[in-house]
Amino acid sequence: MYTEKTVVRCASGLHNKQATYFIQKANDFKSNIWIEADERRINAKSLLGVLSMAVVTGTEVTISADGSDEAEAVKTLSSVLEKDLF
Repeated sequence: MYTEKTVVRCASGLHNKQATYFIQKANDFKSNIWIEADERRINAKSLLGVLSMAVVTGTEVTISADGSDEAEAVKTLSSVLEKDLF
């Protein structure tokens, strides 16, 4: 299992387009991926789950992955949260 903490820097937080893009990226990987914030752990490939977390700018999240491409998955998803793509 590979884990990394990051702070959400995108202006919109993890909502709407940003969340959709995050989930699309998560689905590019074979590993099981989770995102944790405020003691909630959600499957990072679930749109409803990620949206239900209501992650806003400045929130520290932990991204964890378990599988053959776990390190690449976590690093890629962390970088998505640190950019303002939309």
